[in-house]
Amino acid sequence: MEAVNLLSSNRYTEKQIGYLFISVLVNSNSELIRLINNAIKNDLASRNPTFMGLALHCIASVGSREMAEAFAGEIPKTLVAGDTMDSVKQSAALCLLRLYRTSPDLVPMGDWTSRVVHLLNDQHLGVVTAATSLITTLAQKNPEEFKTSVSLAVSRLSRIVTSASTDLQDYTYYFVPAPWLSVKLLRLLQCYPPPEDPAVRGRLTECLETILNKAQEPPKSKKVQHSNAKNAVLFEAISLIIHHDSEPNLLVRACNQLGQFLQHRETNLRYLALESMCTLASSEFSHEAVKTHIETVINALKTERDVSVRQRAVDLLYAMCDRSNAQQIVAEMLSYLETADYSIREEIVLKVAILAEKYAVDYTWYVDTILNLIRIAGDYVSEEVWYRVIQIVINRDDVQGYAAKTVFEALQAPACHENLVKVGGYILGEFGNLIAGDPRSSPLIQFNLLHSKFHLCSVPTRALLLSTYIKFVNLFPEVKATIQDVLRSDSQLKNADVELQQRAVEYLRLSTVASTDILATVLEEMPPFPERESSILAKLKKKKGPSTVTDLEETKRDRSIDVNGGPEPAPASTSAVSTPSPSADLLGLGAAPPAPAVPPASAGGGGLLVDVFSDSASAVAPLAPGSEDNFARFVCKNNGVLFENQLLQIGLKSEFRQNLGRMFIFYGNKTSTQFLNFTPTLICADDLQANLKLQTKPVDPTVDGGAQVQQAVNIECLSDFTEAPVLNLQFRYGGTFQNVSVKLPITLNKFFQPTEMASQDFFQRWKQLSNPQQEVQNIFKAKHPMDTEITKAKIIGFGSALLEEVDPNPANFVGAGIIHTKTTQIGCLLRLEPNLQAQMYRLTLRTSKDTVSQRLCELLSEQF
Repeated sequence: MEAVNLLSSNRYTEKQIGYLFISVLVNSNSELIRLINNAIKNDLASRNPTFMGLALHCIASVGSREMAEAFAGEIPKTLVAGDTMDSVKQSAALCLLRLYRTSPDLVPMGDWTSRVVHLLNDQHLGVVTAATSLITTLAQKNPEEFKTSVSLAVSRLSRIVTSASTDLQDYTYYFVPAPWLSVKLLRLLQCYPPPEDPAVRGRLTECLETILNKAQEPPKSKKVQHSNAKNAVLFEAISLIIHHDSEPNLLVRACNQLGQFLQHRETNLRYLALESMCTLASSEFSHEAVKTHIETVINALKTERDVSVRQRAVDLLYAMCDRSNAQQIVAEMLSYLETADYSIREEIVLKVAILAEKYAVDYTWYVDTILNLIRIAGDYVSEEVWYRVIQIVINRDDVQGYAAKTVFEALQAPACHENLVKVGGYILGEFGNLIAGDPRSSPLIQFNLLHSKFHLCSVPTRALLLSTYIKFVNLFPEVKATIQDVLRSDSQLKNADVELQQRAVEYLRLSTVASTDILATVLEEMPPFPERESSILAKLKKKKGPSTVTDLEETKRDRSIDVNGGPEPAPASTSAVSTPSPSADLLGLGAAPPAPAVPPASAGGGGLLVDVFSDSASAVAPLAPGSEDNFARFVCKNNGVLFENQLLQIGLKSEFRQNLGRMFIFYGNKTSTQFLNFTPTLICADDLQANLKLQTKPVDPTVDGGAQVQQAVNIECLSDFTEAPVLNLQFRYGGTFQNVSVKLPITLNKFFQPTEMASQDFFQRWKQLSNPQQEVQNIFKAKHPMDTEITKAKIIGFGSALLEEVDPNPANFVGAGIIHTKTTQIGCLLRLEPNLQAQMYRLTLRTSKDTVSQRLCELLSEQF
């Protein structure tokens, strides 16, 4: 209480002690907080700069939500007031920054935002430095509010970099003019794309060129503080050049400058140079310039003593790899792998596997590389790696014989890693017949070679080898008796592991009772796998997180393909659907196959190149290609992937009960770059708004690379409806405005409640609904195979009860249910009559409301 009393004193020393005590010891939940807040308000209103400074420091030190609620509206006024002293402006800007970081929802955006931008023109550099920190943080969340800061920041930066150190004496640090302010201004400019105004853009280019030129000048001091300040500005300028990725000359100059740091005696500079060059390597303008430093990077990999620098060297080799140098880089990484630190071996293995697959011109080289990888670092070869090599061998006829021969030779080594046994067992089981003609690799020798490894392997590998043995029974009848003896042995039939025991029993029985033709059918070769994105790449993205470096091909594709069209890769780590186990899907890639390629659609301004510098949100885009097909697929299901392109994946999970529903929409960022201003909007036509009520919760406007955010939608059906709402997404990706629209699958049948009925009750109700306007009938050609089980599943998924033994014709399907709305309940009966000979259906729907009959008939007809 004494400390609170000191706040009312007019003596500086007493007030300072009071504020110091409160800042350090008073809890934000204290009963005295109201008295403290009143004292702070009095000091802020006093216009005494010393007292105002103490009050602002106290608010920033405590930084509680209660402080934000009390002062978040007052501090901006103090900041932009014309009569506020410079020292108070500095404190106000930093205090507001502190409150925004702790309670961003309590800091109101208003008229002051446009005025605070003009503090970048203030004469006092301390005010400019504090204001730049504040504006940078605010612009990351609200870029549109602060886009006028770009031209002012460029103007201020230009004045700093072109001034002599004597011009800014109070803010010159070891002959470097205002280095902290320069870094903050460069960081602020990274919140925006390159300026559209040619004059501003030209001035910024001049600033960046000046910074690069100064880096080449001899140092004005030998002290480390001088070089640190100078390099801090340089690296931030290079980060801005990389972020804009639009000036080839600057990108190449930045690459050359970084190349000089690769052999610098300072470890931190070598690390930063390698890290920045990784990003430069993904630019089509500077990729070739980065490649010129390949020998220096390889040498760093071999001689560098710091493990973190070696890891960055591996990242850079991976980023600069293309078809011209792939074999050299892969060979160097394999060589380094033998002595690499254990902490980075798994990552190197993943990168070698990705590069070998991606740039393999001759797939025999790919097979050799992966087997070498398993030999050198088998413990670090994940399942995704050997799954992938098997997929590629199965899909490519030209490499199958070579792969069988190579794994057979590799298995002859006295000590083989278990992963090699897995690959060998799988490939010989499929393609061992391709090398069986050679006496040195006869069927019996192949079997004996594999079986010699059997007792050393784990249970999953033994299970795989048992499957290989039964494949051998089909491929090589001459070894059938030998394999049956192994399967019949007590070590197999009485194995303690139930999986091995079951396989041995079933395989032995299959080889005994099945005819040759049945055996050949059951054990035929694996069919080719569908082409999907490599699971190894997905694992690397997940391991590296949002900072994963995008390669050159991906960058070019992102620049040249419209986000609503073109080939779509399979989802990586943001899938909203579950992935089957490896036993169900060999590659562990249980994602949906990519949608077929379609011509680019001009959605909201066209492709990425057309809309690079757009700042204004455009109108709602037309529906994305394939949206109608995806919408139709959700009529009879509630969960799955609704939309996907190379940037974004939208998944749905929903449940409905009577006239209410809840839908969870999952937005997955498939890239390594943040989505900014991420704004999903649900759009309902006027007539739909009267019949369907939607309530949504807002989502975070920033979606990190590789991350997924969720949005909940509460749904209430007020009356029957026909149209569906549209989900519109607008966001910024890499400075480019994106606009995507899809139909949200909220359809009338979602409010179906199934109703069980006996045959007599059904037909009695059927006759009651005999008015012509109550019945809708549609006769149509089957679009899909007429499978009974699939038809039943679709009718149940549609929402009605499937009534068994009701229709006199057992081939027909009968359903019943009630559509629930807020105002009424509508009984529905349906009858589906298939004609297998004609490949036709007749669908009849009877409800108590003609519009409901018509809509349900339209929706269900599309499913067959």
